Amino acid sequence: MANHPHPSKIHFTALHLDDLDNVSGIVQPVAEAQRVTLESSAVLLVTDFSVNRPQTLPTSASVTQALETMKQAGVRLLMLLGPSGNFTGVVNARELIGGRRITLAMQKHQIGRDEVTVEMIQTPRSDLHALSYAKVSHASVGDLVETLKTSGDEHVLITEPGEGDQVRIRGLISASDISRALGMDLNHPPEARTFASICQVILGHDL
Repeated sequence: MANHPHPSKIHFTALHLDDLDNVSGIVQPVAEAQRVTLESSAVLLVTDFSVNRPQTLPTSASVTQALETMKQAGVRLLMLLGPSGNFTGVVNARELIGGRRITLAMQKHQIGRDEVTVEMIQTPRSDLHALSYAKVSHASVGDLVETLKTSGDEHVLITEPGEGDQVRIRGLISASDISRALGMDLNHPPEARTFASICQVILGHDL
């Protein structure tokens, strides 16, 4: 058996550690440090999937699995993928917590709650709205609110070109994120979770 030469040893060096006697500040993310106003760039409010991994579930997952995933990830919306891996729709927290869709699915399919899948209660892709990332990148938060004030959507998907003629989802914008960024209290009134209500509060008139 041939003798193999030993690989040359790699030497590592312990780095000198500094003390914190002259340290007082903490760096904060630039985007969060900026105060968001209606004139701010709409891009500041995009949850960008190229930076933050999207939370996905297969359509066959149970509503119990979906709720657990949301709790662990700290999100209120899950992107759903069909058997072939294609995006089929979304499910949000409100639909999972005492939503009528679960009750209707149980009645329609004559099944118990633990047998209800997210596919049965999802908001399908055909019912969702989107904005292109290119359009959002040239828009302000005010433009975003004005554009969506009549839709009442809680979440709007952001798209970008994929391979060939395909389009893929780049991220999303949520009404609650806009509310939070603009300094609104979501609980007073609770209906301020929708874009329409945000407009009513910010613009000072009914829609």
